[in-house]
Amino acid sequence: MTRRVTQLLIGLVLYGAGCALTVEAGLGVDPWTVFAQGISVHTGIGVGWVTNIVGFLVLLLWIPLRQKPGVGTIANILLVGTSMQAVLWLMAPVHGLAAQIAVLLGGILLVAIASGLYIGARFGPGPRDGLMTGLHARLGWPIWVSRATVEVTVLLIGWLLGGTVGVGTVLFAALIGPLVHLALPLLDTAAGSRRGLAISARGIRASPSPDAGSRGARPSRSASTGTPRDADRPLRS
Repeated sequence: MTRRVTQLLIGLVLYGAGCALTVEAGLGVDPWTVFAQGISVHTGIGVGWVTNIVGFLVLLLWIPLRQKPGVGTIANILLVGTSMQAVLWLMAPVHGLAAQIAVLLGGILLVAIASGLYIGARFGPGPRDGLMTGLHARLGWPIWVSRATVEVTVLLIGWLLGGTVGVGTVLFAALIGPLVHLALPLLDTAAGSRRGLAISARGIRASPSPDAGSRGARPSRSASTGTPRDADRPLRS
């Protein structure tokens, strides 16, 4: 349990830091951060604090969808935006296209690793991902339709309000799913426990049978497929 909690907290803090890097790069950000930026432009509230506020408001939409938040859901609301705001405050401005691209790609990679950490801790989805799965459960929409509908809506609203849409937005959409898909099997705590038990069992047996060997190989496959593919690209969330 201690490991899972630690993994959750580190993952959420790193997620916010990764989002801050994409913001500071200035080349475009993910749809929910575009939305937060747009609100920030008109309210003067820092984009990180807006992220926290939006997370709480999205959580309220869970009520009619009859979704139940987990510990990870609440921690997500409190930590991601706070971490983002802190990193934005600490970072120096990024100058030059090469530096912007490097910071952007570093931010996307950090978000992917962070997503693997907090999803792998298995303490519940972020508020935004929960909204999409709730729409799927209550309305029967396919997950990809729920995700596309929500993300395109917040992207357009955020852009109209002044959020930054650009090549970074496209790269985030293209890269985050495959990167999380690679990270998650390595960071899934449940899969890690099963692998550890399988390794211990094989170590005890002097000559494991082929069937035992195949059972030992299954956890890594289930780790990569035990989480729905759409959850590979969480929005924070």
